Amino acid sequence: MDGTKPAMESNAEETQDEGQESKGCFECCIKCLGGVPYASLVATILCFSGVALFCGCGHVALSGTLTMLENHFSKETGDHATLATVIQIFQYIIYGIASFFFVYAIVLLAEGFYTTSAIKKELQSDFKTTACGRCITAFFIFLTYILALIFIAIFGFTAIPVFLFFNMWTTCTAMKSPDANITSPDAICVDVRQYGVIPWNATPGIACGATLGDICNTSEFYLSYHLYIVAFAGAGATVIALIHYLMILSANWAYLKSAVSTHDYQDIKTKDDQDLEAEARSKDGQNSSSYS
Repeated sequence: MDGTKPAMESNAEETQDEGQESKGCFECCIKCLGGVPYASLVATILCFSGVALFCGCGHVALSGTLTMLENHFSKETGDHATLATVIQIFQYIIYGIASFFFVYAIVLLAEGFYTTSAIKKELQSDFKTTACGRCITAFFIFLTYILALIFIAIFGFTAIPVFLFFNMWTTCTAMKSPDANITSPDAICVDVRQYGVIPWNATPGIACGATLGDICNTSEFYLSYHLYIVAFAGAGATVIALIHYLMILSANWAYLKSAVSTHDYQDIKTKDDQDLEAEARSKDGQNSSSYS
């Protein structure tokens, strides 16, 4: 019996130590999870997804559009040379957009971590922020607002090729429909010159009847049409992400400003209380000396 008692005590101590370690790990995990800015994290994931869809699909769709125009609407190289240059410029812009938003989203996520940490310190009465930090947050608000306006314009611009390809797709579908009852299919045409994509002297510049139907069946048309739709959705997702960022940054800036004002008030109140206590002690000292 005496030999088993120390063993039981040691087992109990080991169990208690394991319980404390598991409790410490759990508290550490909760503390780490509490410092994650979930709103900024969701906005970052949405921004990455939207920019990736817009840039990736838009780049391939532009290449497919140029191939389709070269093969079916503009046989002469000089007729679509300007268009090829414009598409190349747009593709370089897409590279820049992808690189910029990759870095910018990470910076905004880091700013979210900074603000979350500052709020936790404020709850622990250890709030330390500077005017520079608040100015950086205000700068991000302004920059995100400008980027949101720019991407709203891009979102609207991306709808143009979707609309043009949709018109071609609808025309081809109408010609193939048995209920259409079209007596002269060759009279149904699509003239891309009227959209300003290629000059009016481009050859042939127009597709009618069976030729138009064959164009709609090509892989360039089918792939480009659907990629433009995905790029359009990606631009919309990016706009939503930027608006989300804008709300987060505005809330963070307002909270930081309010917290600074609150702490300034508390500091002044603490100083006044200390002065009153010092004055009361001084009076007590004078009273005691007069009695003596």
